[in-house]
Order: sequence, then C-alpha cells, then structure tokens
Amino acid sequence: MGNETPLKERIQRGDIVIGVGTGMDVTKSQLEDILSKDDYGFVSTDSQHSPFSEHKLVEFCYLADEVGIPVHFRIKHTRFAFQVGNLADLGPAIIEVPLVEDPAVVREALEWFYFPPEGRRSFVGGPRWGAELGHDRTGYAEWWNNHGMLMIQIETLHAIENISTLSLPGVDMFSWGPADLEFDREMHPHHPLKTDDDCIEHVMAQLAHEKPRMCYRSYDPNLRNKYLDLGVTVLMETAK
Repeated sequence: MGNETPLKERIQRGDIVIGVGTGMDVTKSQLEDILSKDDYGFVSTDSQHSPFSEHKLVEFCYLADEVGIPVHFRIKHTRFAFQVGNLADLGPAIIEVPLVEDPAVVREALEWFYFPPEGRRSFVGGPRWGAELGHDRTGYAEWWNNHGMLMIQIETLHAIENISTLSLPGVDMFSWGPADLEFDREMHPHHPLKTDDDCIEHVMAQLAHEKPRMCYRSYDPNLRNKYLDLGVTVLMETAK
C-alpha cells in the first residue's frame, strides 16, 4: 500500500510482493486492521473452496478499493476459464484459474481476460477495477491490458514438468500451495521431484528467462525467507 508503481509492473520486474488472505464477509475496520500488520500488495479472496456470490464479490472489491488495496480472486473451477472477463467486471485486479494442466485452458483464459487487440473481453461499465477512469472504451481497455493480472495455478507434476507450455505471453504469475500437489506426489512416489521444494526449484529454473513470476501460498509469514531464497517473489499469507 502506498507504493505508486503499478502492482503489475512491480510483479513483472521481480519485486517482493506479499498478499494477505481474507473472506469476503470482512468489515472495513477488520480489513484495515489486517492491512495495518504489514506492507501488503494485495488482498486475496477465494471461491474455489468457499461459498461465493457475485454480489458479495462486488461488495468486497468496493471495500478493498475504499482502503486502497487491489483484490486477488481465485475462480471456482478450471473449466470456468471462459468467465474470467465476466468476473473481472466485478472488481478484482488479479484473477487466478485453479488446477491448470492444459495450454488450451491458458489460451482460453488469456482470450477472455484481455481486451482487444490482445484478447476478446467485452467492454462494460459497472464495478470493474479502475472504473473511476471512466467510460472511454479504448482508454480503459489499454489501461486494463497494462494493469490487470492473470495467475495460473499449477498443482500437478504434469503441469510442473510442462510449465514451459503453459508460460504464454500475458500470464503474469504461476501459483500453487502444498496440499493438492502433495496428493499428486503421493500418487507418483517414484517421480524425481520428491518434495515441494524440488518442484519450486524446477519451475524457477524453467522460468528463469521468462516473464511470469512464481507466487506461493506459504500462509505462514515465518516461512517468508525460505521461499524468497528459493526464488519466489510473490507470497500469499495469512494475516499476522
């Protein structure tokens, strides 16, 4: 908060950015208290594992905008990648598509996340992030394409092994947390990537000369230095 450099630019150049998770029912005073604990770059909320309504997301994004923090939102399911533009209309700055393995899903998300000429997202008024910029169609489309952030979640060994096929122009970040990837590793006990750290190191090596950054759900602020030392530059944590 308070950093005037656009969040997308900070992430792309490799600045350390910390996000903090909260539910959509948080009050303004509760959110302000959470954000007072650290210099957070965004606030994260979820529909993959939580109840969700579009009206609640709009209210949450309005609240976050009031206190000056961008919203990260994880959509319900991989197959809803075609909805990322519709959901971006509701106010998030960062949209995350969960459990991606297929480059076709990435292409679909890119197509509907970005406005023409980069994509096919439809222009609309309403509560979108940056709505204060007005109703200039081409001006807002250009602004969004330079500021909106698309995150692709990878939580299988197949996705980790084939990260280069998912690393398409327009993807800002790859993400995962330990749980689902651990399920997959347990089902493949002889795979050479034995630990979560092995997987992080593999992805970081593959992305060394590419623009997407690695975001990790560490949850615990005490683990911050561990993941930063592995090359992760974006972390999602639970409030202190």
